[in-house]
Amino acid sequence: MQLPAIQQFRQKLADDEPVFGLWVTLESASITEMAVALGMDWVVIDAEHGHLDWRDIIGHVRAAVRSRTVVVVRVAELNRGVIKRVLDIGADGVIVPWVETADQLGEAVACARYPTEGVRGIGAERATGWGECVGEHVADANGNILVIPLIESVKAGDNIDEMLEVPGVDLFFIGPSDFSATAGYRGQWEGPGVADKILAVKDRIRAAGKQCGLLATSNENLVARGDAGFRMLGIGIDGSLLLRGIHGALAAIGRDRKITSTLDPTDPTGSQPG
Repeated sequence: MQLPAIQQFRQKLADDEPVFGLWVTLESASITEMAVALGMDWVVIDAEHGHLDWRDIIGHVRAAVRSRTVVVVRVAELNRGVIKRVLDIGADGVIVPWVETADQLGEAVACARYPTEGVRGIGAERATGWGECVGEHVADANGNILVIPLIESVKAGDNIDEMLEVPGVDLFFIGPSDFSATAGYRGQWEGPGVADKILAVKDRIRAAGKQCGLLATSNENLVARGDAGFRMLGIGIDGSLLLRGIHGALAAIGRDRKITSTLDPTDPTGSQPG
């Protein structure tokens, strides 16, 4: 846990300043190292989707050591053991998917806190200096570790007022794609009416004195989302940003094409390289 980074991150949000970050899905810790070198406020290591293993995750966490970049891990599920392990390796917080009720959110907070406020076990791992600074870490962790629920369903949106009453949570993150799917628009980033629902959820969060984040889909969207009042702003997903650059280069030489679900460059459903 990087206390100065967390404190700076929290202070910016308290001052209603945006915090910008990168969503990481690829294995190389160099990606996080680049984000740190560019002064990004945060990175999220996505351990829910994709194929990152524990060696990959700790590599990303270590890439931010002694920096002012907060490293948060998106866990695969609300699971006490997984949350404990993520925090033991030194992550600054967790993003918990599919949180839909106040009870679930309260459980997530408890999993991230030591007794008597929670149920996190104390281990002699990286977070405690391999056991040499247990007292220091446990004194700071409960009040600083970030627990960020993912609001990614219509049900979660409907229950947002109850979730806003859960102590220890001052930041929520919205997943538009899954939100759309639960509204009946699977495969759309924001289906009909979903954009308005998301904005309404964001307004409720901000009215409660808390902050809300989401991923931007383009540079223009990044600016628009900030103007709309979102404060934890993801500039994009590492793989998507890489593809955006590759598409631009290929378009310049007349060789751009779409990737198909087969990942086969000769797939007839995609345009052929010429």
